[in-house]
Amino acid sequence: MKTQIPIIIFLLSTTLTTITTTTTSNPLPPSPSPSPSPQPNESNDKDFIRTSCKTTLYPQTCFTSLSGYSVQQDPGRLARAAIGVTLFQASHMAKYVANISRHADYSCSPRAAAAVHDCYSVFRDAVDEIRGSLSEMRRLGGSHEGMRFHLSNVQTWMSAALTNVETCTDGFDDVADDVKTDVCERAVKVKEVTSNALALINSFASSIQTP
Repeated sequence: MKTQIPIIIFLLSTTLTTITTTTTSNPLPPSPSPSPSPQPNESNDKDFIRTSCKTTLYPQTCFTSLSGYSVQQDPGRLARAAIGVTLFQASHMAKYVANISRHADYSCSPRAAAAVHDCYSVFRDAVDEIRGSLSEMRRLGGSHEGMRFHLSNVQTWMSAALTNVETCTDGFDDVADDVKTDVCERAVKVKEVTSNALALINSFASSIQTP
């Protein structure tokens, strides 16, 4: 019996050493980190955009097209983002109309051919006006008088761009052709973002008080 006690102690010591080594070399996996929650500024930005878009004719289109932008709850940044969205869509539309104008055969429908050509012409003008508006927005700064001067240019050019977009669809009134539906549906989408941008610009301009 006396001989067995040291052996038992040795075995227990060896077992405890093995358990300790195994636990140290194979630690428990870390608990999963919680999923990130929306940042307060991002949430506030979206609320600001949603509220601002309620002043437009197409609030859902407005929010959908602008909710991904960081505008820092600044109406000037929001208006500039809206102009940028409008420029992108109007440019895309101008290229689309130019393409169908070049490749489609309208020998049997000269009225449709004329409408497509006129649509391209007015969209090309609209793109120039929207691009000029975006350039003016980037020049804002300095005195209130200077800001109002630039914003007045933006209001004039964006209003002209909206008229040009509407002129495109008006040109298809007497056209009975499949292309009419496609062009007009696309033009209406550009009209909505253009109208929204103009409304946001007007809202921003009205917030700037003369000294």
